[in-house]
Amino acid sequence: MEYRRLGASGLLVPALGFGAGTFGGRGALFSAWGNTDAAQARRLIDISVEAGVTLFDTADVYSDGASEEVLGAAIKGRREQVLLSTKSALPTGPGPHEAGSGRARLIRAVDASLRRLGTDYLDLFQLHAFDAGTPLAETLTALDDLVRAGKIRYLGVSNFAGWELMKTLATAEALGLEKPVAHQVYYSLVGRDYEWELLPLGADQGVGSIIWSPLGWGRLTGKVRRGQPLPAGSRLHETAQAGPPVDDERLYDVVEVLDRIAAETGRSVPQISLNWLLTRPTVATVLIGARNEEQLRQNLGAVGWQLEPEHLAALDAASATTPPYPYYPYHRLPDFARLNPPAIRTAA
Repeated sequence: MEYRRLGASGLLVPALGFGAGTFGGRGALFSAWGNTDAAQARRLIDISVEAGVTLFDTADVYSDGASEEVLGAAIKGRREQVLLSTKSALPTGPGPHEAGSGRARLIRAVDASLRRLGTDYLDLFQLHAFDAGTPLAETLTALDDLVRAGKIRYLGVSNFAGWELMKTLATAEALGLEKPVAHQVYYSLVGRDYEWELLPLGADQGVGSIIWSPLGWGRLTGKVRRGQPLPAGSRLHETAQAGPPVDDERLYDVVEVLDRIAAETGRSVPQISLNWLLTRPTVATVLIGARNEEQLRQNLGAVGWQLEPEHLAALDAASATTPPYPYYPYHRLPDFARLNPPAIRTAA
Protein backbone atom coordinates (compact mmCIF):
# COMPACT_ATOMS: atom_id res chain seq x y z
CA MET A 1 0.00 0.00 0.00
CA GLU A 2 1.25 3.46 -0.89
CA TYR A 3 1.09 6.11 1.84
CA ARG A 4 0.68 9.79 1.08
CA ARG A 5 0.88 12.98 3.12
CA LEU A 6 -2.50 14.48 3.89
CA GLY A 7 -2.20 17.96 2.45
CA ALA A 8 0.57 20.03 4.03
CA SER A 9 0.45 18.00 7.25
CA GLY A 10 2.74 15.36 8.69
CA LEU A 11 -0.02 12.73 8.66
CA LEU A 12 0.59 9.82 6.30
CA VAL A 13 -2.57 8.13 5.02
CA PRO A 14 -3.01 5.07 2.81
CA ALA A 15 -3.90 5.66 -0.84
CA LEU A 16 -7.08 3.68 -0.15
CA GLY A 17 -9.18 4.30 2.94
CA PHE A 18 -12.33 2.53 4.09
CA GLY A 19 -15.66 4.36 4.19
CA ALA A 20 -17.85 2.96 6.96
CA GLY A 21 -21.17 4.26 5.63
CA THR A 22 -22.27 0.64 5.20
CA PHE A 23 -21.92 -0.02 8.94
CA GLY A 24 -25.06 0.09 11.09
CA GLY A 25 -27.91 0.08 8.58
CA ARG A 26 -30.30 2.48 10.32
CA GLY A 27 -32.69 4.65 8.31
CA ALA A 28 -33.92 4.41 4.74
CA LEU A 29 -30.78 5.77 3.06
CA PHE A 30 -28.12 3.97 5.07
CA SER A 31 -29.95 0.66 5.25
CA ALA A 32 -29.88 0.70 1.44
CA TRP A 33 -26.12 1.18 1.58
CA GLY A 34 -25.60 -1.76 3.93
CA ASN A 35 -26.25 -3.11 7.42
CA THR A 36 -22.86 -4.48 8.45
CA ASP A 37 -22.78 -5.47 12.12
CA ALA A 38 -19.74 -5.52 14.44
CA ALA A 39 -18.74 -9.12 13.68
CA GLN A 40 -18.90 -8.55 9.93
CA ALA A 41 -17.11 -5.21 10.28
CA ARG A 42 -14.32 -6.85 12.26
CA ARG A 43 -13.69 -9.23 9.38
CA LEU A 44 -13.65 -6.42 6.80
CA ILE A 45 -11.25 -4.44 8.99
CA ASP A 46 -9.00 -7.51 9.36
CA ILE A 47 -8.72 -7.73 5.57
CA SER A 48 -8.22 -3.97 5.21
CA VAL A 49 -5.48 -3.66 7.82
CA GLU A 50 -3.67 -6.68 6.38
CA ALA A 51 -3.67 -4.90 3.00
CA GLY A 52 -2.40 -1.64 4.52
CA VAL A 53 -5.76 0.15 4.54
CA THR A 54 -5.56 1.76 7.95
CA LEU A 55 -7.80 4.84 7.58
CA PHE A 56 -11.47 4.36 8.49
CA ASP A 57 -13.92 7.18 7.87
CA THR A 58 -17.39 7.64 9.35
CA ALA A 59 -19.73 10.42 10.59
CA ASP A 60 -22.22 11.02 13.35
CA VAL A 61 -25.11 11.11 10.85
CA TYR A 62 -24.28 7.73 9.34
CA SER A 63 -27.07 5.44 10.55
CA ASP A 64 -27.82 7.83 13.44
CA GLY A 65 -24.47 7.12 15.06
CA ALA A 66 -24.63 3.35 14.57
CA SER A 67 -21.78 3.46 12.04
CA GLU A 68 -19.48 4.90 14.69
CA GLU A 69 -20.67 2.34 17.24
CA VAL A 70 -20.04 -0.61 14.92
CA LEU A 71 -16.66 0.75 13.85
CA GLY A 72 -15.65 1.33 17.46
CA ALA A 73 -16.59 -2.22 18.42
CA ALA A 74 -14.76 -3.66 15.40
CA ILE A 75 -11.44 -1.92 16.16
CA LYS A 76 -11.48 -2.67 19.89
CA GLY A 77 -8.04 -3.80 21.02
CA ARG A 78 -6.18 -2.38 18.01
CA ARG A 79 -6.75 1.37 18.21
CA GLU A 80 -3.10 2.21 17.58
CA GLN A 81 -3.11 0.22 14.32
CA VAL A 82 -5.73 2.43 12.65
CA LEU A 83 -6.56 6.04 11.84
CA LEU A 84 -10.07 7.15 12.74
CA SER A 85 -11.85 9.94 10.88
CA THR A 86 -15.32 11.23 11.62
CA LYS A 87 -17.45 14.25 10.80
CA SER A 88 -20.13 16.48 12.31
CA ALA A 89 -22.19 19.60 11.50
CA LEU A 90 -25.18 18.11 9.68
CA PRO A 91 -28.42 17.82 11.70
CA THR A 92 -28.61 14.79 13.98
CA GLY A 93 -31.96 15.71 15.50
CA PRO A 94 -34.60 18.47 15.76
CA GLY A 95 -33.08 20.32 18.70
CA PRO A 96 -31.46 23.76 18.43
CA HIS A 97 -28.04 22.36 19.35
CA GLU A 98 -28.18 19.28 17.12
CA ALA A 99 -26.86 20.93 13.97
CA GLY A 100 -24.18 23.34 12.86
CA SER A 101 -20.69 24.25 14.03
CA GLY A 102 -21.25 26.35 17.13
CA ARG A 103 -18.94 25.82 20.11
CA ALA A 104 -21.49 23.96 22.23
CA ARG A 105 -22.52 21.68 19.36
CA LEU A 106 -18.95 20.82 18.37
CA ILE A 107 -17.83 19.99 21.90
CA ARG A 108 -20.83 17.73 22.47
CA ALA A 109 -20.53 16.16 19.02
CA VAL A 110 -16.85 15.30 19.44
CA ASP A 111 -17.41 13.85 22.91
CA ALA A 112 -20.33 11.77 21.61
CA SER A 113 -18.27 10.46 18.68
CA LEU A 114 -15.40 9.55 21.00
CA ARG A 115 -17.81 7.63 23.21
CA ARG A 116 -19.39 5.74 20.30
CA LEU A 117 -16.00 4.95 18.77
CA GLY A 118 -14.56 3.84 22.11
CA THR A 119 -11.49 6.05 21.88
CA ASP A 120 -10.09 9.15 23.56
CA TYR A 121 -8.86 10.86 20.39
CA LEU A 122 -9.71 11.28 16.70
CA ASP A 123 -6.97 11.24 14.11
CA LEU A 124 -9.07 13.46 11.83
CA PHE A 125 -12.21 15.46 12.54
CA GLN A 126 -14.04 17.13 9.65
CA LEU A 127 -16.77 19.73 9.49
CA HIS A 128 -19.44 17.92 7.46
CA ALA A 129 -20.91 21.15 6.07
CA PHE A 130 -20.28 24.89 6.13
CA ASP A 131 -22.32 26.63 8.83
CA ALA A 132 -22.97 30.16 7.53
CA GLY A 133 -24.90 31.08 10.70
CA THR A 134 -21.97 30.67 13.09
CA PRO A 135 -18.96 33.00 13.09
CA LEU A 136 -15.92 31.16 11.78
CA ALA A 137 -13.85 32.50 14.65
CA GLU A 138 -16.12 30.64 17.08
CA THR A 139 -15.99 27.40 15.10
CA LEU A 140 -12.24 27.47 14.59
CA THR A 141 -11.48 28.48 18.18
CA ALA A 142 -13.59 25.57 19.45
CA LEU A 143 -11.80 23.15 17.12
CA ASP A 144 -8.41 24.56 18.14
CA ASP A 145 -9.32 24.01 21.79
CA LEU A 146 -10.28 20.41 21.03
CA VAL A 147 -6.94 19.88 19.29
CA ARG A 148 -5.07 21.35 22.27
CA ALA A 149 -7.10 19.13 24.60
CA GLY A 150 -5.82 16.08 22.72
CA LYS A 151 -9.22 15.01 21.47
CA ILE A 152 -8.46 15.79 17.80
CA ARG A 153 -5.13 15.51 15.98
CA TYR A 154 -5.93 16.93 12.52
CA LEU A 155 -8.77 19.02 11.11
CA GLY A 156 -10.62 18.84 7.82
CA VAL A 157 -13.83 19.89 6.09
CA SER A 158 -16.23 18.17 3.73
CA ASN A 159 -18.31 19.41 0.79
CA PHE A 160 -17.24 23.06 1.15
CA ALA A 161 -17.48 25.50 -1.74
CA GLY A 162 -14.24 27.16 -2.78
CA TRP A 163 -14.96 30.46 -1.05
CA GLU A 164 -16.05 28.66 2.12
CA LEU A 165 -12.82 26.70 2.31
CA MET A 166 -10.67 29.73 1.49
CA LYS A 167 -12.44 31.85 4.10
CA THR A 168 -11.93 29.09 6.67
CA LEU A 169 -8.22 28.84 5.89
CA ALA A 170 -7.73 32.61 5.90
CA THR A 171 -9.58 33.05 9.20
CA ALA A 172 -7.54 30.32 10.87
CA GLU A 173 -4.34 31.88 9.52
CA ALA A 174 -5.29 35.35 10.76
CA LEU A 175 -6.17 34.07 14.24
CA GLY A 176 -3.21 31.72 14.56
CA LEU A 177 -5.47 28.66 14.87
CA GLU A 178 -5.25 25.11 13.55
CA LYS A 179 -6.12 24.97 9.84
CA PRO A 180 -7.88 22.22 7.91
CA VAL A 181 -5.47 19.97 6.04
CA ALA A 182 -8.12 17.80 4.36
CA HIS A 183 -11.21 18.26 2.23
CA GLN A 184 -13.51 15.27 1.80
CA VAL A 185 -15.09 15.65 -1.62
CA TYR A 186 -17.04 13.85 -4.31
CA TYR A 187 -14.82 13.08 -7.30
CA SER A 188 -15.12 10.38 -9.94
CA LEU A 189 -14.79 9.73 -13.66
CA VAL A 190 -18.43 10.77 -13.99
CA GLY A 191 -18.18 13.68 -11.55
CA ARG A 192 -15.22 15.96 -12.20
CA ASP A 193 -16.58 19.27 -10.86
CA TYR A 194 -13.93 19.11 -8.10
CA GLU A 195 -11.29 20.00 -10.69
CA TRP A 196 -12.47 23.48 -11.59
CA GLU A 197 -11.92 25.34 -8.32
CA LEU A 198 -11.37 23.04 -5.37
CA LEU A 199 -8.44 21.10 -6.86
CA PRO A 200 -6.28 24.16 -7.64
CA LEU A 201 -7.27 25.68 -4.30
CA GLY A 202 -6.14 22.54 -2.49
CA ALA A 203 -2.88 22.41 -4.43
CA ASP A 204 -2.16 26.06 -3.68
CA GLN A 205 -3.12 25.95 0.00
CA GLY A 206 -1.86 22.52 1.00
CA VAL A 207 -5.24 20.84 1.48
CA GLY A 208 -5.36 17.18 0.51
CA SER A 209 -8.51 15.56 -0.80
CA ILE A 210 -10.25 12.52 0.61
CA ILE A 211 -12.53 11.12 -2.07
CA TRP A 212 -16.03 9.87 -1.32
CA SER A 213 -18.14 7.86 -3.76
CA PRO A 214 -15.25 7.31 -6.19
CA LEU A 215 -17.40 4.93 -8.24
CA GLY A 216 -19.99 7.59 -9.03
CA TRP A 217 -22.56 6.53 -6.42
CA GLY A 218 -22.36 2.91 -7.58
CA ARG A 219 -22.48 3.62 -11.32
CA LEU A 220 -18.92 2.52 -12.10
CA THR A 221 -19.17 -1.01 -10.77
CA GLY A 222 -19.11 -2.53 -14.24
CA LYS A 223 -22.75 -3.59 -13.96
CA VAL A 224 -24.41 -0.46 -15.37
CA ARG A 225 -24.27 -0.30 -19.17
CA ARG A 226 -26.01 1.27 -22.12
CA GLY A 227 -29.23 -0.46 -23.17
CA GLN A 228 -29.43 -2.64 -20.06
CA PRO A 229 -31.69 -2.29 -16.99
CA LEU A 230 -30.15 -1.61 -13.60
CA PRO A 231 -29.06 -4.83 -11.91
CA ALA A 232 -31.61 -6.11 -9.40
CA GLY A 233 -29.21 -5.73 -6.48
CA SER A 234 -28.06 -2.19 -7.30
CA ARG A 235 -28.58 0.35 -4.53
CA LEU A 236 -29.33 2.90 -7.27
CA HIS A 237 -32.94 1.69 -7.30
CA GLU A 238 -33.41 3.24 -3.85
CA THR A 239 -30.69 5.87 -3.51
CA ALA A 240 -30.10 7.47 -6.94
CA GLN A 241 -32.01 10.63 -6.03
CA ALA A 242 -29.88 11.14 -2.91
CA GLY A 243 -26.58 11.01 -4.78
CA PRO A 244 -24.72 13.23 -7.24
CA PRO A 245 -26.44 13.70 -10.60
CA VAL A 246 -24.88 11.91 -13.57
CA ASP A 247 -25.72 12.32 -17.24
CA ASP A 248 -26.57 8.83 -18.50
CA GLU A 249 -25.06 9.25 -21.98
CA ARG A 250 -21.78 10.47 -20.54
CA LEU A 251 -21.82 7.58 -18.08
CA TYR A 252 -22.24 5.06 -20.88
CA ASP A 253 -19.44 6.66 -22.90
CA VAL A 254 -17.09 6.41 -19.93
CA VAL A 255 -18.10 2.81 -19.18
CA GLU A 256 -17.42 1.79 -22.77
CA VAL A 257 -13.88 3.15 -22.51
CA LEU A 258 -13.48 1.42 -19.14
CA ASP A 259 -14.63 -1.86 -20.71
CA ARG A 260 -12.03 -1.53 -23.46
CA ILE A 261 -9.23 -0.80 -20.98
CA ALA A 262 -10.39 -3.67 -18.78
CA ALA A 263 -10.09 -6.04 -21.73
CA GLU A 264 -6.59 -4.76 -22.49
CA THR A 265 -5.27 -4.80 -18.92
CA GLY A 266 -7.12 -7.63 -17.21
CA ARG A 267 -8.26 -5.17 -14.52
CA SER A 268 -11.89 -4.63 -13.55
CA VAL A 269 -13.96 -1.52 -14.25
CA PRO A 270 -13.97 -0.47 -10.55
CA GLN A 271 -10.23 -1.02 -10.23
CA ILE A 272 -9.52 1.16 -13.25
CA SER A 273 -11.88 3.87 -12.01
CA LEU A 274 -10.17 3.97 -8.62
CA ASN A 275 -6.67 3.85 -10.09
CA TRP A 276 -7.46 6.84 -12.34
CA LEU A 277 -8.38 8.89 -9.28
CA LEU A 278 -5.08 8.05 -7.60
CA THR A 279 -3.25 9.77 -10.48
CA ARG A 280 -5.04 13.09 -9.93
CA PRO A 281 -3.40 16.09 -8.19
CA THR A 282 -4.15 16.66 -4.46
CA VAL A 283 -5.74 13.22 -3.98
CA ALA A 284 -4.44 11.81 -0.70
CA THR A 285 -6.79 8.88 -0.20
CA VAL A 286 -9.75 7.33 -1.98
CA LEU A 287 -12.45 5.87 0.26
CA ILE A 288 -13.66 2.45 -0.78
CA GLY A 289 -16.82 0.94 0.65
CA ALA A 290 -17.79 -2.70 0.81
CA ARG A 291 -20.79 -4.67 1.98
CA ASN A 292 -18.90 -7.96 1.83
CA GLU A 293 -15.45 -9.50 1.48
CA GLU A 294 -15.75 -9.97 -2.28
CA GLN A 295 -16.40 -6.26 -2.89
CA LEU A 296 -13.57 -5.28 -0.57
CA ARG A 297 -10.99 -7.56 -2.15
CA GLN A 298 -12.08 -6.37 -5.59
CA ASN A 299 -11.52 -2.73 -4.63
CA LEU A 300 -8.17 -3.48 -2.96
CA GLY A 301 -6.94 -4.55 -6.39
CA ALA A 302 -6.95 -0.90 -7.50
CA VAL A 303 -3.42 -0.31 -6.18
CA GLY A 304 0.01 -1.73 -6.96
CA TRP A 305 -0.07 -1.04 -10.70
CA GLN A 306 -0.34 1.92 -13.09
CA LEU A 307 -2.51 2.78 -16.06
CA GLU A 308 -0.65 3.43 -19.30
CA PRO A 309 -0.53 7.05 -20.57
CA GLU A 310 -2.81 6.19 -23.49
CA HIS A 311 -5.38 4.72 -21.09
CA LEU A 312 -5.30 7.84 -18.92
CA ALA A 313 -5.73 10.01 -22.01
CA ALA A 314 -8.71 7.96 -23.18
CA LEU A 315 -10.38 8.18 -19.77
CA ASP A 316 -9.73 11.92 -19.56
CA ALA A 317 -11.26 12.47 -22.98
CA ALA A 318 -14.34 10.32 -22.38
CA SER A 319 -15.10 11.91 -19.00
CA ALA A 320 -14.29 15.55 -19.81
CA THR A 321 -16.97 18.23 -19.69
CA THR A 322 -16.98 21.94 -20.48
CA PRO A 323 -16.08 23.80 -17.30
CA PRO A 324 -18.59 26.31 -15.92
CA TYR A 325 -18.13 30.09 -15.93
CA PRO A 326 -15.74 31.74 -15.14
CA TYR A 327 -13.40 28.91 -16.11
CA TYR A 328 -14.41 27.99 -19.64
CA PRO A 329 -13.11 31.10 -21.48
CA TYR A 330 -9.59 30.55 -20.19
CA HIS A 331 -9.57 26.83 -20.97
CA ARG A 332 -10.15 27.78 -24.60
CA LEU A 333 -7.22 30.21 -24.82
CA PRO A 334 -3.90 28.83 -26.08
CA ASP A 335 -1.98 30.92 -23.54
CA PHE A 336 -3.86 29.43 -20.58
CA ALA A 337 -0.94 27.11 -19.77
CA ARG A 338 1.39 30.11 -19.38
CA LEU A 339 -0.76 31.44 -16.53
CA ASN A 340 -1.32 28.19 -14.64
CA PRO A 341 1.59 25.96 -13.57
CA PRO A 342 1.10 22.25 -14.37
CA ALA A 343 1.07 21.41 -10.66
CA ILE A 344 -2.28 23.14 -10.17
CA ARG A 345 -3.71 23.25 -13.69
CA THR A 346 -7.10 21.57 -13.94
CA ALA A 347 -8.12 19.23 -16.73
CA ALA A 348 -9.65 20.92 -19.75
